[in-house]
Amino acid sequence: MLTPEMLPRLQQLLADADLDGWLLYDFRGTNAIASGLLGFDGLVSRRVFALIPREGLPIGIAHAIEPGPWAQWPKAWPLRTYSGWRALESGVASLVQGKRVAMEYSPGDAIPYLDRVPAGVLEMVRAAGATVVCSGDLVSQIYATWTPDQLLSHERAAERIMHIAHGAIVYAGDMVALGTPVAEHELQARILEAFERAGLETHHGPDVAASENAANPHYMPSAASPRLIQRGDTLLIDLWAREKHGGVYADQTWMASMGAPTERVVTVWEAVRDARDAALSLLQSRITAGLPVRGGEADDAARAVIEARGFGPQFWHRTGHSIDSRELHGSGPQIDNLESRDDRLLIPGVGFSIEPGIYLPGELGVRSEVNAYVAMDSLLVTPGDVQRDLIVV
Repeated sequence: MLTPEMLPRLQQLLADADLDGWLLYDFRGTNAIASGLLGFDGLVSRRVFALIPREGLPIGIAHAIEPGPWAQWPKAWPLRTYSGWRALESGVASLVQGKRVAMEYSPGDAIPYLDRVPAGVLEMVRAAGATVVCSGDLVSQIYATWTPDQLLSHERAAERIMHIAHGAIVYAGDMVALGTPVAEHELQARILEAFERAGLETHHGPDVAASENAANPHYMPSAASPRLIQRGDTLLIDLWAREKHGGVYADQTWMASMGAPTERVVTVWEAVRDARDAALSLLQSRITAGLPVRGGEADDAARAVIEARGFGPQFWHRTGHSIDSRELHGSGPQIDNLESRDDRLLIPGVGFSIEPGIYLPGELGVRSEVNAYVAMDSLLVTPGDVQRDLIVV
């Protein structure tokens, strides 16, 4: 959240980028980045703006009937109010006229996670005489980075999740051996119970998918259409959680085989595993050498491996997503040169997933997912024990 203590660093970033300010806008939660930085809690039912200038104090613009969301706005910072649209537009103009400001806007919608400001608002700001540029680099540096305590929380969650996943896989294998196979949704419920015991929380999921169901990357099991996990199945478990009360998410995918896997399954698994490792290797080598690297480059590295193995058309999604300090699918740099054109640098303090996959409809889906965090001169990968081979039970 934007605080007086954070302000000097942010203003230095604005100066370094030759920006006059960062103009934040929100309406009814359309811009989670702005509402998060402003510390809003609950519904913002009227338009709000705040200018963080390169010099001087931030200035907020609030609707007269709605002071509540501004409860955490420092008392020393000006907070102007408006009632009608004329006052709002003139108030915005007085803040931005002749200035070069950043907003949550991505030209051509190249990065959807940044494109949070409606076209009409951009028109209003530009009509007031401002030049608007993308706030992407500011979002990476101010909004998406983790604190040291958040990194420790993520590491703890990652280790707990790994053990929970392994336990679920062993349990599924035991049930097969006993002749009483468990259904996907039952194993999902068991994982959620394990989360609770481990002090973890999640917003939905996890994904437990056997064989052909794993070919749907966003499959969710259901008691309404139960699918037993049986001998000969390949099992995908995708699970994500964080420590309760503000931890950072950990997000992992594990692959298992109920009995000896077929040669086909091993071939697909090895292609996915090697693609994951190619992305990690590129990132590790660049970061260790102090060289710049972008998420799209890691996406290209993973995709090249899968294409070389003949499965390129079956890799349907980006290699990874941002995990910021607030959201599982965050607003920081994405590991993506497929779905979007994210050209932001991977800077120290940002975290993300690496999760290539191959999906063969009606037959099989395989994905391997780990998380990574950019330190000053190294790449930290979680969990500490990365899957090398299919887990056979």
